[in-house]
Formats: sequence, structure tokens, C-alpha cells
Amino acid sequence: MRERIQRLGGFLAGMIIPNLGALIAWGLITALFIPTGWTPNESFAELVGPMIVYLLPVLIGYTGGKMIHGVRGGVVGATVTMGVIVGTDVPQFMGAMVMGPLGGWLIKLFDDAVEDKVPVGFEMLVNNFSAGILATVVAILGYLFMSPVLTAISNAFGAVVDFLVSARLLPLAAIIIEPAKVLFLNNALNHGVLAPLGVASAEETGRAIHFLLETNPGPGLGLLVAYWIAGKGMLKQSSPGAMIIHFLGGIHEIYFPYVLAHPIMILAMIAGGFSADLWFTIMNAGLVATPSPGSIFAYLLVIPKGQHFAVLTGVLIGAVVSALVGVFLLRVRPVREEASAEEVESSTGSVPGLS
Repeated sequence: MRERIQRLGGFLAGMIIPNLGALIAWGLITALFIPTGWTPNESFAELVGPMIVYLLPVLIGYTGGKMIHGVRGGVVGATVTMGVIVGTDVPQFMGAMVMGPLGGWLIKLFDDAVEDKVPVGFEMLVNNFSAGILATVVAILGYLFMSPVLTAISNAFGAVVDFLVSARLLPLAAIIIEPAKVLFLNNALNHGVLAPLGVASAEETGRAIHFLLETNPGPGLGLLVAYWIAGKGMLKQSSPGAMIIHFLGGIHEIYFPYVLAHPIMILAMIAGGFSADLWFTIMNAGLVATPSPGSIFAYLLVIPKGQHFAVLTGVLIGAVVSALVGVFLLRVRPVREEASAEEVESSTGSVPGLS
């Protein structure tokens, strides 16, 4: 079972790692050009939405399909990924990691079934139309059936967080918030659940702890530090740049693939988030508004008078705990240095359900 989980983790890493460059490019564009960025530019900021909603999930879907059945599988994987992208309102990285390999696997089954059975001269016709018809059918099925499932998952995360906040069990919210964030449900949780609750609380007390729960840059910084200290390969090499984009630029999405590439690292995020939220609860900390983007500079702008020690110490606690737990996990269960798309591609035959 452990070997199967490790293979599956390696397969997920193979979908994410080759696309880190595109994600970093999106993070830089977002940090620079959104209205609250370093150099706001309305025209350039129009790149942000299409890249996170369409480009990045399609790239992941293509990579997943390509790992199963080469470029042909990648084309089908990218096409069927569009079904879940159009069918939901949140960035579908999770949907892409399901639909991309599924599309590649299905076209591989078809090609294996008709191998050496296509009349001479009709190979290109059969290849093109088979891929097109299969991609059409699976994309529609993804739109009709996969999209509602993914939407239900998003709503379920939000409902649980809402319950924990209402029940005054705020530190436990990290158990839901951190996994939801790395599935790119961060905006849905923050703006759909936590921000409205925070606004209501801030009207009464002048500050709200709700604004700290999802936006805290500490745990993500700690995760990246852990990779820098104990990681391997591209994940280690790219972590310093990701730290700058995440902590100073406030683009938390930059560290999500680092968790998806090695899923056990979600424990480091939960530990950091729980510790920081517990500190915030003990110190009765809060912000006057949601920091946007979630950088340390945005935090400094919305910390109320007298709350700087409580808030900044909570950020530090989240970073330290996440880093310590992350380093421990990477020592006990290290990232395979060969976890690249090419290496993982050669092992997909042993991934459960993909052989």
C-alpha cells in the first residue's frame, strides 16, 4: 500500500512539477499588475483570470494525459479538462489532475484495441476522428457529472469551516482550510465564507480573526523553507523564488503545487495553520479587513493599533512550526529527486488503475 501511495504521489508530482514555470509566471503577473499589486496595470491584469482559470489547468491536464499516452494522450487530456473548467466557478486544478490522465488512459485503451486493425491509408483519419470523438464525449460527461461533484466538494469545505467558526473552534478550521487551499479553493473559502463573517465581526469590535485564518502567509513560507532546507531537485531549487512571490507578493497559489507534488506535506501546513490560529485565538488577534493580496506588506496595512505583536507573532509561529514539521517529513519521507515528468512517465505502468 505504501508503495502504491508513493507511486501515486510521484504521478501527481509529474503533472505539477513541469508546469511550475507557468505558475511562477502567473504569480509574477498577479503580484505586479492587479489593483493591489506592486505596479497596478489594468491592461496587464487582464492576464490573471484567464491564466489561472484556463491556461494552468489545461497545462496540467495535458501533462497528465501525455504521461499516460504521449502527445496524443496529452491532447485528449487537455481537451477533456475543459469540461470541468467550464462547468465550475473555481480554478480546476483538482479536476485537471483527474480528467487529464483519464482522457489519456481512455485514448490509450482505444489505440490498443484497434492496433494493427486499421486499413492501410486510413490511419490518420481514424487517429484524428477517434481522438476528437472521444474527447467530445468525455468533455461533456465531465461537464455534466464531474463539475457538480467538484462544486459539492467546494461547498462542503465552506460549510465545515463555517460550522467551526460559529462553534468557536477556530484552530481546528486549519484542518479544513489548508487542504482546501492547496486544491485552489482558497478564494471560495476566503471571500465566500470567512470575509462575510469577518465583516460582521469587525463592525462590532473593529477587528476580526476571520481575516487571519486563510490569508496567513506564515505556514506557506515555512513549507517553502522546508523544501529549501531538506527538499530535492526542482522543488528545492525553485523554492527561494517562490518564497519571494508568496511572502512578499502575497500570491499563495505559488506554494500549492509543492504540497500537491508531495501530499504528505499537507501535515506541515495543517500544523502551521493550527498553531498560528491557536495563537490568534489566545491573543484575541484580528485585522480590520482582508489583506489583498495576502503578503506581509498587506498585513501591515490592515493590522489595527495595538495588534502588531499578536498578528506578526502568529505569522512567525505559523512559519516556524510549518518549517519544522516540513523538514521532519522530508527527512522521514523524502521527495524523490527523479520526480520529473520524464521519470514519472516511465513508471505510470505501475500506477494503480493506469496499467
